[in-house]
Amino acid sequence: MNELISTQNNEHGDIIVSGRELHEFLEVETPFRKWFPRMTEFGFVEGADYTPDIFVHPLNKQETTDFLLKLDMAKEIAMIQRTEKGKEARQYFLQVEKAWNSPEMIIKRAMQIQDKKILELQNQIQEDKRYTDFGKVVEMSEASVNIGAFVKIIFDKHGINIGRNKLFDWLRDKGYLIKSGREKNNPKQQYIEQGLFELRPTIVKRSEGDVQSHTTLITGKGQIKLAEILLNEFSNRGDLIG
Repeated sequence: MNELISTQNNEHGDIIVSGRELHEFLEVETPFRKWFPRMTEFGFVEGADYTPDIFVHPLNKQETTDFLLKLDMAKEIAMIQRTEKGKEARQYFLQVEKAWNSPEMIIKRAMQIQDKKILELQNQIQEDKRYTDFGKVVEMSEASVNIGAFVKIIFDKHGINIGRNKLFDWLRDKGYLIKSGREKNNPKQQYIEQGLFELRPTIVKRSEGDVQSHTTLITGKGQIKLAEILLNEFSNRGDLIG
């Protein structure tokens, strides 16, 4: 089958057609920017039948809007034209549809889906390996721990010999913790929102009255990330790796 109008598949497996290419094939005299809105008045819905596609035009280097049409919409638009070119386009789309639904193409699509799943599984294995290498430092990866406890974890699991005070210095230098003032050593809000730290309020009992304080805790997610960074950064420093 000769390709009169190019087709492609979207992420959902639908056959789609460029509105601009269809307009050009149909030899419509009305400019595309006026013609296409008229076509949508036949009951087509954006997001269901077509989607906008903004690209940089190769000639004038300007942003240009195309519309990607599902095959059913392209067929109907071709029929609406009531011209020989419209009839030719519709017949072509029917052939495309027939080929798409042939047993050979169904098998091919099934194999492509399977290949995609295999690739996703391979990527997941690589991602899991990252957690095996660094993270499952924490079988307790759901639990949050204080700085002192994290120092012990990374020494026991990875041999990173960095003391509690040095780790505080490192976290401040890297911008994870606030450096000075009343909130010194508290995690910055952005890292709390990223799920790396949490700030747990505690009550300190004093003779002059109870005072609320805060304890910086590293979440399971934060432990995984920080262990990875520390291993990468200090792997060649004998003073920090036991």
